[in-house]
Amino acid sequence: MMSKHGRRLRQQRALLRVMFLAMLVLGWAYGAGGVFGQQAPGLEVPGFSIRSGYCVTVALPDLPGARFLESGPGGFVYVSLPREGRIVSTRDTDGDGVLEIIGDFVTGMPTVHGMCRHGDWLWFTQTGAIHRGRDTDGDGTADEVVTVLEEGLLPSGGGHWWRSILVTDDYLYTSIGDAGNITDQMETERQKIWRFRHDGSEKTLFASGLRNTEKLRLRPGTDEVWGCDHGSDWYGRPIGDAQGMQPVTDHNPPDELNHYVAGGFYGHPFIVGNILPRIEYYERPDIIELASKTTPPAWGFGAHWAVNGFTFLDGESVPASHRGDIFAALHGSWNSVRRVGYGIERILFDDETGLPYGALRIVTTLGSDGREVLARPVDCLVDVDGTVLFSCDHTGRIYRIHMAAE
Repeated sequence: MMSKHGRRLRQQRALLRVMFLAMLVLGWAYGAGGVFGQQAPGLEVPGFSIRSGYCVTVALPDLPGARFLESGPGGFVYVSLPREGRIVSTRDTDGDGVLEIIGDFVTGMPTVHGMCRHGDWLWFTQTGAIHRGRDTDGDGTADEVVTVLEEGLLPSGGGHWWRSILVTDDYLYTSIGDAGNITDQMETERQKIWRFRHDGSEKTLFASGLRNTEKLRLRPGTDEVWGCDHGSDWYGRPIGDAQGMQPVTDHNPPDELNHYVAGGFYGHPFIVGNILPRIEYYERPDIIELASKTTPPAWGFGAHWAVNGFTFLDGESVPASHRGDIFAALHGSWNSVRRVGYGIERILFDDETGLPYGALRIVTTLGSDGREVLARPVDCLVDVDGTVLFSCDHTGRIYRIHMAAE
């Protein structure tokens, strides 16, 4: 039997989709897909470019430094704030689509970043440690926190200090990025995904050759581990690219969507994209051997898009045409003459092969001039009503993407 809360969410979702379709039919959506409907005072959406068939509303107007998102029991949405060392508990308490801040799930956790819910526990990372906590009375605050991996058991700090976390029925996984740009760290614990048992035992190398993968997730219905990896900077510098005149660097290498497998090598820092060596490593005597064992990306994003978080679109509340696809958060470039990335990209997956085959830009968060930064998306999360939340650490907001009913 469906709970009262579940019936209310279904009714509200149905009403919203009816309103959305009516507005599209009447031509009330505007721009490149448009933001439709009346916005509540103070909750106006910036002038995003939005694909037809979607709309964007403000889900949380003011949470500076909002980074990664994870769902919790009872409709909770957790938000990590690494600079403040806390995870905030939010929830839409009145069904209006706006998240209210309930309280702090945990505090005093500098660099807290990646999160993954498994059962009643929220697992979360610091730069050199992994913890899990649970809220047993539903007040939004963890009343039990357990340290799974103590500081010192993983490398900490460095240029890419954030850590991902994926927890399955049997294992937990975390990735550690390059301390710099293209550092040779093959013989260290960096640039790798490590796998552990839930108690932190049985440390095992799972995959290597990563630069900066900030989130790991299973493809729904499988045990496949997927993640987005940042491409390296200054690809063309050895042949003369320089700030402001960098035609090679502007287009190379791609950010990657990878299917990570046990024992897989993904090229960094020696090999990029579709098995192209970094120029700095041309003279390595083993460069061809490294190329031969590199797994190319399952999908390539644009160079310097800085793809951070993503979510597989899963669940009965998600329109059937979208299930199995990915919404990816593009934080946006710094190492490019023209601003690129900055938005939400949908990656289309083939139901039969389980592989990506195309992409659609859903939201672009640059102004019409291509220079003004309206938002820098960090992470995406499917909410209980089938909408997709995305966080922004540039404006300290969380937005909600609505999809037209089918």
